[in-house]
Amino acid sequence: MSESVADHSVDVARLTSPEAGERAAAGVILVVPVGATEQHGPHLPLSTDTDIAVALCARLSAARPDVLVAPAIPYGSSGEHAGFAGTLSIGQAALESLIVELCRSATDSFDRIVLVSGHGGNLEPLRKAEALLRGESRDVRVYLPRYRGDPHAGRAETSMQLALRPDSVRTDLAVAGDTRPLPEILPLLRTGGVRAVSANGVLGDPAGASAKEGTALLDQLTADLNEQIRLWWPVASAKGPLP
Repeated sequence: MSESVADHSVDVARLTSPEAGERAAAGVILVVPVGATEQHGPHLPLSTDTDIAVALCARLSAARPDVLVAPAIPYGSSGEHAGFAGTLSIGQAALESLIVELCRSATDSFDRIVLVSGHGGNLEPLRKAEALLRGESRDVRVYLPRYRGDPHAGRAETSMQLALRPDSVRTDLAVAGDTRPLPEILPLLRTGGVRAVSANGVLGDPAGASAKEGTALLDQLTADLNEQIRLWWPVASAKGPLP
């Protein structure tokens, strides 16, 4: 993430309790990056999904003074990446429970919560947690970035990581994995995980990835996230200006 974006976003963990309380009273939105620690082929770091989620939240906060960013959750439901060294998965049930308890606590202070997931495998437990929390009258929403391109560790994710943390990308090790369309390999993925279809863990081809393409994709996803929040909460808070 560029320093200019980071410098203009607001991390709730860096505030004091009274400062957080003032912003909560003014009606801020708390965004929570939900990532994963899982293999991303031989060329991308295990933190890729978390890095992307954090970047989207920081960009949103830099663009909107009514957004605070919570510390990232770096573990997710990554069972499909079992068998690849370094993958640390907490599974669906644990992730759902973690999100429920976190948001119950967060809504003691903040009226509106957005969970921004950088990992598609988190979606089912996040949706279950969202349904339970909204059933308790807590205003919690889930956002999963959607974009065209390779499903995992291909050109799109490699480009975004080149834009965010270029030193973490081993470009000399970037090679194609299984390039078949996702619907074609989905039955194998469901029964045997990624290892059943791709020996190197890549679903797609990182060839042609660039920081320029990654920046454009991050811009697109940030704009989409901002628009989604506008649709969720179309009426501006009447609680007054932010401190």
